Amino acid sequence: MSEIHPTAVIHPGAKLEPGVIVQPYAVIGAEVEIAEGTEVGAHAIIEGPIRIGRRNRIFPHASVGLIPQDLKFKGERSETVIGDDNRIREFSTIHRGTEGGGAVTRIGSHNLIMAYAHVAHDCLLGDHCILGNAATLAGHVVIEDWASVGAFCGVHQFCRIGRHAFIGGYTVITKDVLPYSLTVQEREARVFGINVIGLRRRGFDRERIERLQQAFRLLTQSKLNTAQALEQIRASLNQDEDVAALVRFIETADRGIIK
Repeated sequence: MSEIHPTAVIHPGAKLEPGVIVQPYAVIGAEVEIAEGTEVGAHAIIEGPIRIGRRNRIFPHASVGLIPQDLKFKGERSETVIGDDNRIREFSTIHRGTEGGGAVTRIGSHNLIMAYAHVAHDCLLGDHCILGNAATLAGHVVIEDWASVGAFCGVHQFCRIGRHAFIGGYTVITKDVLPYSLTVQEREARVFGINVIGLRRRGFDRERIERLQQAFRLLTQSKLNTAQALEQIRASLNQDEDVAALVRFIETADRGIIK
């Protein structure tokens, strides 16, 4: 059976599977679907349309599924979709999508969204991502699997953050962030090599890391421009799956890349 505190306010149209826990004073609106094992903290607010998977933990005072802050939003139907085993910490905010962005904000599984973080409309988060305290994603941001965004970072709308990337705290992102990279801001955001520590923690062996380092040296330390560097990478390293993913990411970057 679900464990619902008597002070919680739950709309009759909400669907809660067995094993859902709802703590005191939480508010759950219409068209909310919550799968088994998810816990909704005290004073948290969840508005639909939204689908929340299994074993998520939504901490006190989080706001999930509310309408976007986009001034173009005119009340059109849109939704939020959240996978399994996520932790959404205190005072974080997640807004649903808009008609202009596919009408969905989607969060994968096994993510950690720390306190005061903001996920705006139409953002797409993969799996195993981390958003540090007060990290802010503008609309239409894409974050690929295993990426980490440090505390107080701001990410411009339509930017992409590649898989296994790590962004240091207080960095402002206005272009795409390369997969596997370690990106930190001084006066402007720069790549400082690859995310070696993170890759080692995820089981990348020495050879995989070395091939990525060779590609990054061509991109960031040679005197070649990006097109010339990509030509060299394709000629020497493009058979490697990780390097091929890096090349595809660069080739599809609408906003340019941070080097």
